[in-house]
Amino acid sequence: MDEAQRKDLAGVGWMLVTGLCFVAVNALVKHFGAGLPAAQSAFIRFLFGLLLLAPVLIRISRQGVPRELRWSFLLRGALHVVAVILWFFAMTRIPIAEVTAIGFLNPIIATLGAAILLGESLSWRRGLAILVALVGALVVIRPGMRALDMGHLAQVGAAVAFGMSYLVARKLAQRASAEVVVTMMALTVSAGLAPIALSVWVPPSWGQVLGLALVAVFATAGHYTMTRAFAVAPMSVTQPITFVQLIWASLLGVVLFHEPFDPMVLLGGGMMIAAISYITWREARLKAAASLQRNSQ
Repeated sequence: MDEAQRKDLAGVGWMLVTGLCFVAVNALVKHFGAGLPAAQSAFIRFLFGLLLLAPVLIRISRQGVPRELRWSFLLRGALHVVAVILWFFAMTRIPIAEVTAIGFLNPIIATLGAAILLGESLSWRRGLAILVALVGALVVIRPGMRALDMGHLAQVGAAVAFGMSYLVARKLAQRASAEVVVTMMALTVSAGLAPIALSVWVPPSWGQVLGLALVAVFATAGHYTMTRAFAVAPMSVTQPITFVQLIWASLLGVVLFHEPFDPMVLLGGGMMIAAISYITWREARLKAAASLQRNSQ
């Protein structure tokens, strides 16, 4: 086995752990978030996440934030506030597998946003892949074929807000380190959620507080392992592994929450992951070709 194969296997391994972390996040939110307003659950989760990022926050407070990036950090925080409230609401209303599958729209929204708002090129191949992903989302949601819950609409809204937030994060990542981008997101989201959470506050049990603290731990761990996966292997290798997360979410929903197993969710989610993986693979090939051309000149 050569070095490239070992790195690919390591990337796959890190991505499998990432999937487990995010499935744990979903299960904890579904169990401990029930009975609490979505904004309050999200606030408690991000408050604990901010505590985990305290060392970076202290360093940022000493060094300051570049003035030209402040509005971008605030914009991302506002988008994320909307996204997490909708996501927490959806998680307590519809099956875990459906929340997971609809969430696969996040990078598709970011790609569309980059083309519409930033003028990035959108080839017919990428456009076709986006269309396949959108059809996959319709397969999951199946509007007109069944009664839809407000949770379905909330998760679609969350996907749009998350996608736009990631689009802003892509621009910020070109000007600031990853840890600063993540910490500023946690800070602005916590600050944005605070007044909303306080306006609807319900006294939580110690079990709910502990459960939402664990959400912060697993979410932070998931972002770390995902970063490690991207560091050792190309996204064209790690992206398809995301589909395993949907399988685990489906099994978890059946076993722990007695949710019905829905093969259409797996089909639609598979279509979205296939489309995202193709876009990722295509972008990697184009970048490699451009790099080769520059080096040959």
